Order: sequence, then structure tokens, then C-alpha cells
Amino acid sequence: MRWKTMLRDLPGRTAAGAFILNSGLSKRSADAETAEHLHGMASGTYPFVKNLDAQTFTRLVSAGEITLGTVLLLPVVPTAVAGAGLAAFAGGLFGLYLRTPGMRQEGSLRPTPDGIALAKDTWLLGMGLGFVLDTVAGDRK
Repeated sequence: MRWKTMLRDLPGRTAAGAFILNSGLSKRSADAETAEHLHGMASGTYPFVKNLDAQTFTRLVSAGEITLGTVLLLPVVPTAVAGAGLAAFAGGLFGLYLRTPGMRQEGSLRPTPDGIALAKDTWLLGMGLGFVLDTVAGDRK
């Protein structure tokens, strides 16, 4: 397994990292209404989140996004590590998409207009898995 960052990894890492870092920085100063909305949506899909208050949950999400965005942007962090973090984060978002009512068309994976915001995050899952698989398979040349 290669543990260095390849030049070809940088465009995807930079695009995803900048997007996620911006999202985390934006949530840092979220108002009560925004925090309640984020918490409500997440706790409907992930029941353990109900134990956290909305502001605490939003601060934790913000810190996680800032951390992940930074990891993706720093080329000294191996792509396998950054990709695993991205895949885990995006897997959680994909779970929201799959399990939140009204996000998908009845009996389909196709998004509703309300679901497009979450459905688009599947590209993050694909990128994360691609980084990990490329790293694992990269030594088999």
C-alpha cells in the first residue's frame, strides 16, 4: 500500500476539501434555527444524535467538517487516510439521503427536488472510495 499523496490525487482532494472546509466554517456560527434544523434531520436518521442538544451537535459537525476539509487539503496526509475519512463522512450523508423521507422518489434511488442537496453528496462517497481503492490497488502494478 502506498502512503504518499500522488499528484493525480490533488485536484479531487482540493475540490472536496475546500467544499467541506467551507461547510464546516459556515456551521461554526450557526444560529439556533439552523442548529435545530440540522439536528432534527440527523436525529431522524441516526437516533443516537437525539441525546445531544442541537447547538452541541452542530458544533461537533462543524469541527468534524473543518478537520476533514483540512486533512483533505494537506498533501502531507496520505491519500488513503484522507480518502477513508471522506468515505466515512460521505457514507453518513448517503445514509441521510437513503433514510430521510421525501428525499427519494417512491421506490427509486432518484432524488426528489428536496433530495438533490443530499444526493449530490454521492460524489464525495465515490471520491473517498476511489482514493482508498486506488491506494490499496496501487501497489499491485
